[in-house]
Amino acid sequence: MKSKSRYLLAAFLSVAIWGFFSIPLRNLKAFPSEEILYYRIFTSLIVIWIAILLFRRKYLKQDIQYFKAALPKEKKIIIWQIIGATVLLTLNWYTFIYAVNNVSLKSAAFAYMVCPLITAFGGFLILKEELSKIKLLSLAVALLSIVMLATGSFKEVLWSVIIAALYAFYLIIQRKMQHLDKLNVLALQITLAVVIMLPFYIAHHAGFPTGMWFWGHIVAIAVVFTIIPLFLSLYALIGIPSSTLGIIIYVNPIIAFAVAVLYFNEHISANQLLAYLLLLFAVFLFNWNLIKDIFTLKRK
Repeated sequence: MKSKSRYLLAAFLSVAIWGFFSIPLRNLKAFPSEEILYYRIFTSLIVIWIAILLFRRKYLKQDIQYFKAALPKEKKIIIWQIIGATVLLTLNWYTFIYAVNNVSLKSAAFAYMVCPLITAFGGFLILKEELSKIKLLSLAVALLSIVMLATGSFKEVLWSVIIAALYAFYLIIQRKMQHLDKLNVLALQITLAVVIMLPFYIAHHAGFPTGMWFWGHIVAIAVVFTIIPLFLSLYALIGIPSSTLGIIIYVNPIIAFAVAVLYFNEHISANQLLAYLLLLFAVFLFNWNLIKDIFTLKRK
């Protein structure tokens, strides 16, 4: 249970950090979404490879040896998993940035209410992860809260579903990759993302930003809101099912909603408040058995 609690904590920390992501993004609202994405990926690439080469070369060598020793079929599966996950992650980043700065904060937060449902059912159907009755009940409660919140425009709902689906299937692919170091996998994905985005960057490059305001936020986005939470979420998937991480993601929109109301002074209705409280209840309900076991172990 100690190991399970460690993975559960990593999952909670990853989504809690992402809950505050709208703050640096809104501060860069004057910049195009694709420009924020380009420099987010480029900066993340530099930071993550410096960290690996300085502190984790042993794990990098182990993964290289594992890949060399793998059968041709296994190598092909690993390559396609990395490519597929990278495309999904890059598109998720862009759509989220665009939604925060060009659609609404609520549409971005709403995406991570839909995401857990897709992840949980995807894990159940694709990965054959079991869902107990209490977990199915928690999904029903979460669905009820989503229906209560789905009162905005069709455009907002559509963007939310797209963002959610991209990240949900990214998590499902990551859950299947259990034999490689998670930070190395993330480094490969970011490297491939740079390769994918570089032609677009060259074609639409309008000038290199020089302001410290821009670069301070980009570095924070790359380190605090990209590498750290992604590594934590990938680490969490070692010990917990993708369906569990999918439900824990509900902490993200709850925090994002609080940031929108308390920091950006967006209006909150009684209906929205009730819906978010239901979401919070769904998170605890889904993880009730694990939470109960952790507290029982502590008492012992």
